[in-house]
Amino acid sequence: MFPAAVETSRLRLERAGRETVDVRELYRISSADDGIEDVTEHVPWSPHENPKETAEFLDSCEERFREGENANYVIRPREGEDGAGEFAGMGGLRCEWDRDRAELGIWLRKRFWGRGYSGERAFALMRLAFERLDFGLVAVGVVAENDRSRRAVEKYVEATGGQFEGVVRHGLPFDDGAVRDEARYSVSRAEWRDSDADRSSSSVRFLDSLDD
Repeated sequence: MFPAAVETSRLRLERAGRETVDVRELYRISSADDGIEDVTEHVPWSPHENPKETAEFLDSCEERFREGENANYVIRPREGEDGAGEFAGMGGLRCEWDRDRAELGIWLRKRFWGRGYSGERAFALMRLAFERLDFGLVAVGVVAENDRSRRAVEKYVEATGGQFEGVVRHGLPFDDGAVRDEARYSVSRAEWRDSDADRSSSSVRFLDSLDD
């Protein structure tokens, strides 16, 4: 159902699993990478405590990918980018088929912040959601007090004709038991098609094999 890989002009997204990222590498990054405290400050998960937790996470990604529930991808800069080929973070779609809605998500290592990768990934996955998976709506939620992420989201939501839905109080549960206010945004398929994003993302490639 989901493509094995997605390519943009600067990024390659590969389905998340043991085939595309080493457990020990991801454990190191998700537990002790430079800046990991800043990365996890506003995301629902905490730094991994041991490699077993990382392995179970990757196994879950593979299972949900096969079942058509979540399309989680490893993000790597392409040739010509600083850090080409390195693990830069993860992004994906959570599919809510009964609600005709897909939810965007992303986290990036701190050294890859400020490059516009979040928006480039968002355009590619919106194209996947609307043009290949036939969803009627793509949504995204971020911690309401996370101004940096909100600016990034607002930039690509505005470019795709979407809108700010409001703040849901106590809308975002965290693994540590905390609950945070969530700022919600959405883009409809009609808004996407009426915007320039549909045409500007036409160079996005969906690949059915990691070897392509």
